[in-house]
Amino acid sequence: MSAFKSEFLTTLSERGFIHQCSDVDGLDALAAKGEVVAYVGYDCTAPSLHIGNFLTMMMLHWLQQSGNKPVTLMGGGTTMVGDPSGKDETRPMRTLEEIEANKASIRQVFQKVLQFGDGRTDAVMTDNAEWLLKLGYIDMLREVGRHFSVNRMLTMDSVRLRLEREQEMSFIEFNYMVCQSYDYVELARRYGCNLQMGGSDQWGNIVNGIDLGRRMGTHQLYAVTTPLLTTASGAKMGKTAQGAVWLNAEQFSPWDFWQYWRNTEDADTVKFLKLFTTLPLSEIARLGALGGAEINEAKKVLATEATALLHGRAAAEEAAETARKTFEEGALADTLPTVEVPEHELDGGLGLLSLIVTAGLAASNGEARRHVKGGAVRVNDQPVEDERLALGRSHLANGVVKLSVGRKKHVLVRPV
Repeated sequence: MSAFKSEFLTTLSERGFIHQCSDVDGLDALAAKGEVVAYVGYDCTAPSLHIGNFLTMMMLHWLQQSGNKPVTLMGGGTTMVGDPSGKDETRPMRTLEEIEANKASIRQVFQKVLQFGDGRTDAVMTDNAEWLLKLGYIDMLREVGRHFSVNRMLTMDSVRLRLEREQEMSFIEFNYMVCQSYDYVELARRYGCNLQMGGSDQWGNIVNGIDLGRRMGTHQLYAVTTPLLTTASGAKMGKTAQGAVWLNAEQFSPWDFWQYWRNTEDADTVKFLKLFTTLPLSEIARLGALGGAEINEAKKVLATEATALLHGRAAAEEAAETARKTFEEGALADTLPTVEVPEHELDGGLGLLSLIVTAGLAASNGEARRHVKGGAVRVNDQPVEDERLALGRSHLANGVVKLSVGRKKHVLVRPV
């Protein structure tokens, strides 16, 4: 991409955030004058956001740092419809109570990376339930629906891919892009929004919003999307043996979050330092130049900086220190993740394989058995070769049992 006038697009480009942009020159000119008001929508399908959302949150962070205004949109209304993008089947219908609970849970994470308030560049949080739930069906069809071509909607990836795979799409899902497009128009009118950002899978929905704005008489609207998050080996980013990498500490602890980044593939270290930390590019270049085993030091910096952004510096440094004690000193660190088991079960013996699964160190007994046969399992730092081992009181050390799979996965089993 060519050189930009604005700090905002320069930063996004240099750090690898930009996949598509609807009008680079027009958006660049607005950003250079500090006149961009950008939003990202977040549906409330779970109690926490995940790694993919962290990427767009960082885009809003850099937007604010460059003197422009971010808007975070809670999808209290669109969650009731369900985004079909990238899905082979209809999302489960959420109740109003579930949506409200999820919304309350995920709001807190934005305050970690954005400054909210009443100032010109302070972030604003709003909820599309404010306007979507008040719309009359016939009014919506007449005022908004008439601007949509069904022929064009059928060509959008979120619809086309589902139909090509002969997977059913409900009528309510088919309306999702209409709702998202209308969100853009409503935010343009209420807050002066002129940019919507999102993942690459949202490009069609965002462009529809730009077109709807033109038809309904808003100012000029723009779009920016990020690349699909994948690792150097081609895997989709954000999944572990335990499931999704959540941003809330209740769903995914600071320790697990730190470990996730520490386990980054060598080839991804610089890429993730640019996307998920606020370190200067000069420092990232220095870390990226480290060779051989020294790349592990760069991964530790990545883990600590990414964790500090979301969970605070103290939690990040505690995780780093726990890792140092555990991996470099072989010590029993009290701050390791803990799994509690009923104390009386120690009398009869706890089966090793089932305990490994319960602790989240393997997804099944079969996977746990393969870890044992491969020599990866240790109890209190001692290798275990017997898959039929039953853990009892004799295995307690300082009131806990340290269970490890490989060099980087450890939990403390604590009887209660």
